[in-house]
Amino acid sequence: MESIPQFEDVKFEAASLLSELYCQEVRETPQNPPVPFEFGFGLGYSPEKPDFWDERLFPFLFEEVFAGIAPRNSVDTAKPLLRKAIQISQQTPYWHCRLLFQLALLLMERKLQEVHPLLTLCGQIVENWQGNPIQKESLRVFFLVLQVTHYLDAGQVKSVKPCLKQLQQCIQTISTLHDDEILPSNPADLFHWLPKEHMCVLVYLVTVMHSMQAGYLEKAQKYTDKALMQLEKLKMLDCSPILSSFQVILLEHIIMCRLVTGHKATALQEISQVCQLCQQSPRLFSNHAAQLHTLLGLYCISVNCMDNAEAQFTTALRLTTHQELWAFIVTNLASVYIREGNRHQELYSLLERINPDHNFPVSSHCLRAAAFYIRGLFSFFQGRYNEAKRFLRETLKMSNAEDLNRLTACSLVLLGHIFYVLGNHRESNNMVVPAMQLASKIPDMSVQLWSSALLRDLNKACGNAMDAHEAAQMHQNFSQQLLQDHIEACSLPEHNLITVREPGNRGFQGKTGKPGIPGGETRENLGFQGGKPGKTWDSRGKKPGKPGIPGGKNPGKPGIPEGENRGFQGGNRENPGKN
Repeated sequence: MESIPQFEDVKFEAASLLSELYCQEVRETPQNPPVPFEFGFGLGYSPEKPDFWDERLFPFLFEEVFAGIAPRNSVDTAKPLLRKAIQISQQTPYWHCRLLFQLALLLMERKLQEVHPLLTLCGQIVENWQGNPIQKESLRVFFLVLQVTHYLDAGQVKSVKPCLKQLQQCIQTISTLHDDEILPSNPADLFHWLPKEHMCVLVYLVTVMHSMQAGYLEKAQKYTDKALMQLEKLKMLDCSPILSSFQVILLEHIIMCRLVTGHKATALQEISQVCQLCQQSPRLFSNHAAQLHTLLGLYCISVNCMDNAEAQFTTALRLTTHQELWAFIVTNLASVYIREGNRHQELYSLLERINPDHNFPVSSHCLRAAAFYIRGLFSFFQGRYNEAKRFLRETLKMSNAEDLNRLTACSLVLLGHIFYVLGNHRESNNMVVPAMQLASKIPDMSVQLWSSALLRDLNKACGNAMDAHEAAQMHQNFSQQLLQDHIEACSLPEHNLITVREPGNRGFQGKTGKPGIPGGETRENLGFQGGKPGKTWDSRGKKPGKPGIPGGKNPGKPGIPEGENRGFQGGNRENPGKN
């Protein structure tokens, strides 16, 4: 057969068709064990058919492995394929093949110590390479996406800023270049790891991730709107599954922003929208089950439905094998137990697992800072104020180092609350005033509510009647806004989603096992950023009469902040360049 003229073309065309058929089957039935998709790799590199390597095999690999088209266990499946790809790429004249595969493999294996020197080396190679400008900018976007998401995964919001700025400038440059203006000698050199229009959406997405972690929520809203508008235009012309993945990730992030800014009703409707999107794709349900339950848990905290919050977080723990997401959920579940006040045994067990002083389970800077905050919060409610101050000062040190504004604001107001209880009004004021200023900038409605109540009581205790009246008026305004939003959210039919434990919708299944034990290497963290205070407390630490209604005369009970804890920010298999 191989003696037939042009039989080489037949082999490569057959491999390409088999790859496409496999992708289609995976999209329809993601729970099935993956068939070997080494069709193209098995053929190796052919000097007579170089365009197959770039034009057929590359798009298949990037979209189907990195974009999350393959099923949940595809990370383990993809690793040997990437190693094979690295081996074959050494035979090709395309040096960038090996570069991209090596970076992807190291990040997928989470060999973070090896990633840093390789990122530095690859950055130098990309910058110094003299060749086709379009291909170079395409590679720069890929490299910078990997670099930015690596920093976000580590919770290093401040350190990532120079890389993010380069990425934003790079996508502006590539948007102005046109393939027909610079024609390379080899058509395969026109390959892009993603279409340029998809790259633009991806850059919007990582910008939203950064803005949410840093606490720039208005900026996150701005870029989410731009990205979703661009996605709607693209989806009218392109049915690529990666566009739906980008849309779900964007919605997950903006939902957390809504919970912080006091728009629970809108957040709940967007959670329902995510559910509807996932119903259209078993793969999305499979990849986002834990995230959906986590979002519902955060919403439950915001409306003071603690039993439902606990159930949602427990389900999410069972569905995830991603360690950063596990640590994030456990941190929020601990805040639920602290609020309930009678779950000491469970709480101590959780706190031991996320002990920031000893063997913290993940490398995320902001998750570790959040763990210190949770310990400070627990010590505060136990009346161990010196211990609480130690934990909170550690949180402040870490959050200031990486511009984690929400953690900074929450730590400052809780420290101010402690000093108020201890009778040190001057020091309390020195904490609460900057907390209010920072919360207004974010904006964080709950911290503003809490701070305004403390300022009211502080000024009243110091005899500053005018300032006390002004603070009381601010507190009343925040209370009314939160109360109105609370009532609106609870009256929506979507509020019934909080009772969902194990939805029977298509594909909404995750790996089961012992609850609360992280494992495996599947990366599915989307950057969930904490829960919101629900119950109300006054500045003397006393409970009000009726729980569950935000506002009134009392500041919101402190809770873990949204927007600082994660890192996705770990990677997400929906996002190429995040693994």
